[in-house]
This record gives sequence, structure tokens and C-alpha cells, in this order.
Amino acid sequence: MVREGVVTYETRSMAQVFWLAFKSLSSEDQGAFLERLLNDPEHYDDIADTVIAIEREGEPSRPYEEFEAELRREGRL
Repeated sequence: MVREGVVTYETRSMAQVFWLAFKSLSSEDQGAFLERLLNDPEHYDDIADTVIAIEREGEPSRPYEEFEAELRREGRL
């Protein structure tokens, strides 16, 4: 159950159940599950975006307005 962007106890509990079930699988079955998940077009973009965000977590950031101005100067927006 999710209310107004707040994760409730039930949601965390369900996630914990799925995590424990995944961890209990053999390495081969874990790999098969992940392969299936990554090959599912409905979930691929979300997973790819999450991986990219995690990989870039330590990179410096800048305000959106600065980025937008750069794109305008370059004629890309």
C-alpha cells in the first residue's frame, strides 16, 4: 500500500518477502530470473535508468537552468 508517495509497512514487508525469496534461489535460478526481468520491455527502461543513476551518483550536479541555458546556446533546445 502506498499513500501519497509514502511507502507503508505493507509495501516494505512485501519487498522483503520478494528479496528473501530471490536470495533463496540457486545462482542459476537467480540468473534466469534476472535475465527474464531484463528482457521484459515493460521493466527494462526503469531498470536501466536506475542502474545509470546509481553509477552516476558521485558525479557533480548542476542546476537545471544552467543545463537548459547550455542547450539553448548550442541550439539543441
